[in-house]
Amino acid sequence: MQVADILKPEAVKTIASCTSKKRLFHDLGELAETSYDLKSTEVIEALIEREGLGPTGVGHGIALPHARLAGATAVQGIFLRLEKPLNFDSVDRQPVDLVFCLIAPECAGVDHLKALALVSRTMRDSATCTKLRANSDPATLHTILTEAQSSQAA
Repeated sequence: MQVADILKPEAVKTIASCTSKKRLFHDLGELAETSYDLKSTEVIEALIEREGLGPTGVGHGIALPHARLAGATAVQGIFLRLEKPLNFDSVDRQPVDLVFCLIAPECAGVDHLKALALVSRTMRDSATCTKLRANSDPATLHTILTEAQSSQAA
């Protein structure tokens, strides 16, 4: 599995301002609907429900919200770069500006975990995060994310 397998170019966006975690989940839901034909309200509810189990802010300005959804047919990713960092109740109490969301089918099992591990490895790379923070063009962000894995393997 590679990032390009789960992240469509149209599911990458830069957002100028986001005022709350709930608003962020709405933005993710809307992008899931336009990019993957998922119901926005179902995505939002699933993300809020999962976040209730514990925050998905993993530190260093990165959040990895994820949820399982009956309407999903495969593991699908959404990436948002926030121009203004958002308080996300992260483990290190730092605001978040890079958000990689995963939506998986309810029966995804191992594929969901593999995708989460892949995204986590990609986002742990400080060089990749530096490039993501230095660019706002969605096409460039998608390229950085999809090429990060191949450069790590080299």
